[in-house]
Amino acid sequence: MTEDRTNLQWPRLATAIRAAREARGLTQQALADLADISEGTVQNLEDPTRRPARIPPSLAKIEPHIGWAEGSGADVLHGGQPTRLPGSDQPAGPQDSPGKLRSKYSLRVVDELVSDDPLIDSQVIQLPGAKGVRMTVVVHGNPDATPQEIQDALIAWRRAESQLQQPPEDDNPPAANGS
Repeated sequence: MTEDRTNLQWPRLATAIRAAREARGLTQQALADLADISEGTVQNLEDPTRRPARIPPSLAKIEPHIGWAEGSGADVLHGGQPTRLPGSDQPAGPQDSPGKLRSKYSLRVVDELVSDDPLIDSQVIQLPGAKGVRMTVVVHGNPDATPQEIQDALIAWRRAESQLQQPPEDDNPPAANGS
């Protein structure tokens, strides 16, 4: 059965994408770089006058970089709200009070989690080479950082993040003669 695309809310999606990008302090070019798409593609996604014939694949590419869970763009197109990624840009709620966090985490970690410094990103990454072991990374910027400095920090973090997610190199490679 073919989906009815006549009721898709493209202007609403364009506005939501732009607002989410700007809330994260990203330029169109920075978002394009993070999502590995062109700046023109970001401009098209943010253009409220465009009515594509299909949902562009680039929508899924930008979702994690604007703090949205997979499929959130389609949700917005259908009149819903995006599902935000945990820690994407939400302040800590009452369930995450420092007292409760201190009972579970070290003071150093709690201080970072409740910091007022600008949140650049957060991510849970599978620790390479250790099945089922995860690490949580919270990336904060300088509180006096300019939007450009925050954007630069985000790009630097994305580079470091990709290195963290690479499989480890074998510390004990087999000898050339097979022994």
